[in-house]
Amino acid sequence: MKIGFIKIYLMLLLPVSAFGRTIIVSPGSAVATLKQAIIIANNGDTVIVKKGVYTSLNTIVNKQLTILGEDRPVLDARFQEEVVTITSDHVKFDGFVIQNTKTGSMRDYAGIRLSNVEFVTIGNNILVNNFFGIYLSNCKHIEVLHNHITGSNNIENSGNGIHLWKCWNILIKGNYVTRHRDGIYFEFAKKSIIEDNFSEKNIRYGLHFMFSDDDTYRNNTFKNNGSGVSVMYTRRIKMLNNTFIENWGSSIYGVLLKEITDATIEGNHFIRNTTAIYMENSDRVTVLNNDFLSNGWAIRVLASCNNNKFTQNNFKGNSFDVTTNGTLKNNYFNNNYWDKYEGYDLNKDGTGDIPYHPISLYAQIIEQNPPSVMLMRSFIVNLLDKVERAIPSLTPESVRDDKPRMKPWKR
Repeated sequence: MKIGFIKIYLMLLLPVSAFGRTIIVSPGSAVATLKQAIIIANNGDTVIVKKGVYTSLNTIVNKQLTILGEDRPVLDARFQEEVVTITSDHVKFDGFVIQNTKTGSMRDYAGIRLSNVEFVTIGNNILVNNFFGIYLSNCKHIEVLHNHITGSNNIENSGNGIHLWKCWNILIKGNYVTRHRDGIYFEFAKKSIIEDNFSEKNIRYGLHFMFSDDDTYRNNTFKNNGSGVSVMYTRRIKMLNNTFIENWGSSIYGVLLKEITDATIEGNHFIRNTTAIYMENSDRVTVLNNDFLSNGWAIRVLASCNNNKFTQNNFKGNSFDVTTNGTLKNNYFNNNYWDKYEGYDLNKDGTGDIPYHPISLYAQIIEQNPPSVMLMRSFIVNLLDKVERAIPSLTPESVRDDKPRMKPWKR
């Protein structure tokens, strides 16, 4: 009797899914829609949806289920509603084509919506022509993995590809997002990770986040968006080993930092952006081991920024390495490689013997008078810059690298 009691006790400790059954959904069968399957399912069941096209007008997933698409079944809202809303914890939703939500100015219609849930995984779905793609609201411990999300590329009918509001401990990994308003959007989303995503050709930002502390962004690519990444009103972020490429146009940035404190930007590649990093009212930001290659402006740091450190970066082929709109005190440049450095290294220790002043006179002139950019590469501009570097008078004396590298850092 004692052994039998122990067996029953151990069985009760097993997850509910260990006892679950499998429900098959297929066109023309007794269970012909996902909604029907959910009605008859119990917590812990698995629902397998066979290949086909199914109308889904905001199907509610309110039970702890594993829902799997076989051969990419299509859930279509026919521009009348949302497609799927998940309101239960412990759900896995994988392998579908999600398409054609309604659009509107009064409600954020989404292909897949998660509301007030935790421990949910959304993976390997294709989302096409939805107002918002995947929308998380007040969620915890969610994984959004390897989804392919394409919007309409119409500013009036495009929400965000992956949208988070008031979330905690979210993993956004391996997704491709394009043609939405913002590729990925965070607001009050904390202690989360964004990694291995590719966000390109979105209307506004590849990634846009505000009031989202203690997040890590690593190994992502942000290419040819309205702007690469906008980071606002946020503390203790880490941006590691990302690529910001060809975010190009008037007032376009690889990364825009506004009112950021205690951040680390390390190991990133900034390639052919109008401005690689733009900083405003940002303090204690460490910019370390990054490559700035062929940008218009590598770094534009406003005088409102303090105690920021730029160390061991490579600056190559940029029109302007550093510019500012004021005196720029208490910001430190050290041990960077500058391809415009013309100093010498007599003791052969790999470090230049004279400091380098990365802010050129011409860059300061453009900050005050933007139309003067038409004089770029003229003889008089080159002459002015050489005189200014020899005898600094108008550029900030405090902005200098006392130990400029003679050769680029190897990555």
